[in-house]
Amino acid sequence: MTDTRQARPDASSRATLGKAADENFPVAPFFLPRAWRDDLMAVYGFARLVDDIGDGDLAPGGSDARHLGVGPEHADDRLAVLDAFETDLHRVFDGTPHHPLLRALQPTVRRCGLRPEPFLGLIAANRQDQLVRRYETYDDLLAYCELSANTVGRLVLGITGTETPERIRRSDEICTALQIVEHLQDVAEDLGRDRIYLPAEDLKRFHVTESDLAQPTAGASVRALIAFQAERARELLHAGTPLVGSVHGRLRLLLAGFTAGGLAALDAVADAGFDVLTGPPKATKPSLMRQAGAVLLRARKEG
Repeated sequence: MTDTRQARPDASSRATLGKAADENFPVAPFFLPRAWRDDLMAVYGFARLVDDIGDGDLAPGGSDARHLGVGPEHADDRLAVLDAFETDLHRVFDGTPHHPLLRALQPTVRRCGLRPEPFLGLIAANRQDQLVRRYETYDDLLAYCELSANTVGRLVLGITGTETPERIRRSDEICTALQIVEHLQDVAEDLGRDRIYLPAEDLKRFHVTESDLAQPTAGASVRALIAFQAERARELLHAGTPLVGSVHGRLRLLLAGFTAGGLAALDAVADAGFDVLTGPPKATKPSLMRQAGAVLLRARKEG
């Protein structure tokens, strides 16, 4: 029989889980039932680790790669580590995974009846990051968000047992918006990795070049482009708000927190004059609380 007890994270895994404090929204807030908090953090650990692999941000020392059976000669090969991570993910469903964060995920998968597809989608998104550095159209970017963000929302609905086709549709709108918001905050950082998540068709529309994005501060054309993308994200967040009103109790508070986190981050981008090149604008706690109240009020009216 496979041991499904919660695995104890090593130092590298604890560092990965600790990044939850830097997200735009509360990942597993205190008011949730303990089982939900554990399950959400297990999924977060998976998602954060696969992103760190894709971004080349693994902890120094190579412990994550060693857990996955990747030798030091291949530890810097992101595609090789992603392949090994996918192999270990399959063990979550039919064996005993090697990585501590995947061992911690296994009880959640079994308790909640989660399927492999959303997890595989996140790995596919990070594989795509190694091969695709630019997106020509907004639809191309939405297809990427389908893998990189929408899968996470579907896992949250799976953990809480609240999946329906309509909720999945609304969740996809919120999660796509959250991914776009993150891209706006990280324009400079992403460019440093030779990635641009602003559609090329929109760069052309606003007469923005890649060299404009490499400047220490944003000019008028870059600010106009960022404002345009921010409005797109805001519209998606508002479109997804009925999801919040479709659930009750503490889950409603959680989903309101996710949505409000995106809106508060957009407020921070606007407060920075849409200049995201000087550093990622971060939401303040008062803004987050104000937006959470507005989301809950809107959800109550629409529910």
